[in-house]
Order: sequence, then C-alpha cells, then structure tokens
Amino acid sequence: MSKASRATPWDGVRLHVVTGKGGTGKTTVAAALALALASRGKTVLLCEVEGRQGIAQLFDVAPLPYDERRIAQGPADGGDLYALAIDPESALLEYLAMYYRLGRAGKALDRFGVIDFATTIAPGVRDVLLTGKVYEAVKRNRRSKGARHYDAVVLDAPPTGRISQFLNVNNELAGLAKVGPIRSQADTVTTLLRSKQTAVHLVTVLEDMPVQETADGIDELRAARLPVGGVVVNLARPGDLDAHERERAMNGKLPRKRIAADLARVGVKATPALVDELLADAREHAERRELEDQQRKRISELDVPVYELPRLPDGVDLGGLYELAADLCEQGFA
Repeated sequence: MSKASRATPWDGVRLHVVTGKGGTGKTTVAAALALALASRGKTVLLCEVEGRQGIAQLFDVAPLPYDERRIAQGPADGGDLYALAIDPESALLEYLAMYYRLGRAGKALDRFGVIDFATTIAPGVRDVLLTGKVYEAVKRNRRSKGARHYDAVVLDAPPTGRISQFLNVNNELAGLAKVGPIRSQADTVTTLLRSKQTAVHLVTVLEDMPVQETADGIDELRAARLPVGGVVVNLARPGDLDAHERERAMNGKLPRKRIAADLARVGVKATPALVDELLADAREHAERRELEDQQRKRISELDVPVYELPRLPDGVDLGGLYELAADLCEQGFA
C-alpha cells in the first residue's frame, strides 16, 4: 500500500483545524499533524492566524511573511510542507484585488487607514478575512494558475473558547449581507467549514479545566453544525506503575526493605530519609496518574476518536516534531 493510500478516519478531509486551550500545545500538535500528512506523500500547507509566529519558532526558521514558504519535508522522502502566517490586513488587500479588482486602489486605502479600521473596528471582519484566505488555499486545484495546489491544509486556529465563533463568523455575516459578493463568499466559506472536507481537532492535556473546555468546545461545534474531528491528548506522561503497584504506592505499602536493598545493589546509601523521599515521590506519581486516568475516562465518553502524544523529555525541537508526527501516523491519525 502506498504512503498516500492507507485508510484513516480523515480520508477526504482537506482542511484540518486544530484548536485547544492555551498551554495545551495546539501549535505543536498542528505542526506534528502537518508533518504526519506530509509523510504520506502529500503537499501540505500549515497556516497560523494569531500573529504569534509560533510555526517559525517551532521549525527554527525566519518569521513567516504573508507568503507560502517551504519549511520542511515529510520523513522518508515524503511530501513537502509549506507554511503561511495570515494577517488580516494582507488578506483584505488580496480580497479587494480578487473580488473588486482594487489593486493599487486597495493599497491606497491602506495608506488612509481604512484597512486598519475594517480589521479592528468592524465586528467580525478580521475573522472573515482570515477564514476566507484559508478557504482560498483549500479550494485551489491543479488547474489554478500561479498558485500551488495542496492536498491538505492544517490551520493552527484560535483557542477552544473562541473556535466556534471564529469558524461560524461567515454564517453570521451571511445573515447581515443579503446579496452581493460578500454574501456569496460567506456562503461558500460556510459550506466548506461545515462539509466533510473539514475536521476540527481539539487538543487537551489530562487536567480538569482543559478537558472540560474540550467537552464544551465539542458541544458548541456540534451546535453550530461544524464537523468535530478527533481529540489529541498532549504532553502525556509515561505509565511507570501498573494498577497494583499504583494502589500500593498510594496507600504507602511499597516494600521499604526491598527498595533499600535495590539502592544498595547499585551503590547508593539507602538512608531512612532517602527511602522516605522515594516513597513520597512514588505516592505523588501514583496520585497524579489516578487523576489523569479519571480525565482519560471523561475524554473517552466524548464519542470522538482519541489520540495521545507523549511529553518529550528534552522539549520540542524539529527532531521532536518528527517524533510526534511518527506517533500520529502509528496511531492512524494520518
């Protein structure tokens, strides 16, 4: 079976939207997903819309302009990964040029501050422009002149608390603009975002607040008729204790004498204070794992595919991104 032909739950998806509560690592997961898709031989575009240049930092490249730049290749001679930082001002100039033929005139508006007004004062215009640019990248085909065709687009989107509003802004705009090109574009973008070509994936960690926000986000997405993808549990710790050992550690019943003997065997002086400290660490670890498993149970009840990525001991660099991409492939995400 070829790289691109292996069946996954997201076959047919062209736009992967990645969201998550702040601090869960959604940008890292979006980057790893883009690399995973590229490893299947696909040409992939990774976009960001929050102006943080998080993608450039992860891939250790110069800050991204409003231009599609090749930043990596999928592992094992995979496809190419491109990246784009979408800013609303540039998106508006492109919009005016495409739909109203306002080339130089659009730049003149920028000098007069009209674009700044439109993207900061007018409600929802900023998000309309950002999602409109993503739509344009997704809907290109191989016959598009002067534009690269992408097999998949991955969007590092706003946090979970704002994702439904961000993705549904075109539907709200369509209710205000009854006719004309603005209404037409709003309708086409909404159609894409609600179609089977789109999946909204949510990133969480095994803590109460992020898991609750993930559950609330799924409810809001479904209420807005936006397609929920999978949940990625990020920064997961390894399970060093089985259920029996965990229970003994939590109840203070681990064998002190055996622990002391093991320490002595490797040349460590097993003082009572050291053994006490090790037992306390074991109890803390066991309690943390117990709480994490409770959160896993909550996530399993959300009725969506669940994937898990480990906490990398040395942090996330480019090599770490490739490791996480491989993990996603092994779990059948891409």
